[in-house]
Amino acid sequence: MNPIATLFAFLMNLPERPMRWAQSVLKGGRLGWVFVAPNLAVFALFTFLPIAFDIHYAVTGGVNLMPGDRPYVGGENFGSLLDCSNHFDANSCRRDLFWHGVWNTLRFVVFQVGLMLGFSLLTAIVLNKKIIGRSFFRAAFFYPVLLSPVVVALIWKWILQREGLLNATMIGSGFQPVNWLLDQNWAFVWSVAVSIWAHMGFYTLILLAGLQAIPAEINEASQMDATPPWRHFRRITLPLLMPNVMVVLVLGLIRAVQVFDEVYVLTGGGPGSATTFVVQYIYKTGFADQVRQYGLAASASLLLAGVLLVLTLVQMKGSKRG
Repeated sequence: MNPIATLFAFLMNLPERPMRWAQSVLKGGRLGWVFVAPNLAVFALFTFLPIAFDIHYAVTGGVNLMPGDRPYVGGENFGSLLDCSNHFDANSCRRDLFWHGVWNTLRFVVFQVGLMLGFSLLTAIVLNKKIIGRSFFRAAFFYPVLLSPVVVALIWKWILQREGLLNATMIGSGFQPVNWLLDQNWAFVWSVAVSIWAHMGFYTLILLAGLQAIPAEINEASQMDATPPWRHFRRITLPLLMPNVMVVLVLGLIRAVQVFDEVYVLTGGGPGSATTFVVQYIYKTGFADQVRQYGLAASASLLLAGVLLVLTLVQMKGSKRG
């Protein structure tokens, strides 16, 4: 017999006896936990342990990094973040930058998710039709998803800066250049637009898969009945596509609430606090400021996690009812 084959067979048979012993000891289906245990250990190390540390930092104060050196302060950090005379006026809050981030994030979520859902749905409907170059356009719309968020932000920063491509085109056409990233309103608008451009292809793919899953017989029956296109979309396509729409909505909300990397590279949170969002406040407070307030950053991250959990549960419940 081939020595290599013999060695291979020997190595493959080595785990047999230990596994037979484990099977005889761990009865009742508990042997499966042996295979799952390594993954659970990694998951606990990189998920549950950081959450535990985050909770510990949220209820402790001071500027010390080591957990044992931080005094217990209870809910003081949460109280500091939520201390406002008028929560609709960020300037009246004790942590005004945090509330600027909250309201900026809320505005971003409304515009980004709403517009992205509309554009993705429209694009998916067009790409589902028999058009020339359909495969090319599908790949082109999905391509930005493959790029790193930092790369996306840098590309658009080169386009939008004062000496960038967009202003050069405007000057060549006889228009005055615009400080796109130094004007508060334009900076926010471009933050939304760049985020939509970067992620729309992924959600378009989900909706396109839902459109292709609709049985062809339904569409053919609708055409035979001479159903108007808008009524066909509202009464047939949209109800059947609703599970995919809910997936896009949930994923889009979660991603939009956690927006950070693209906007941070594009605008740095400015001008002023026009594009400062909650995640950037957490990063700035816990890592970038000269005096790092880990407790405030941890408390803000837990509040953000709570909002994400509520949004997910609401969307899941709405999806089940639908």
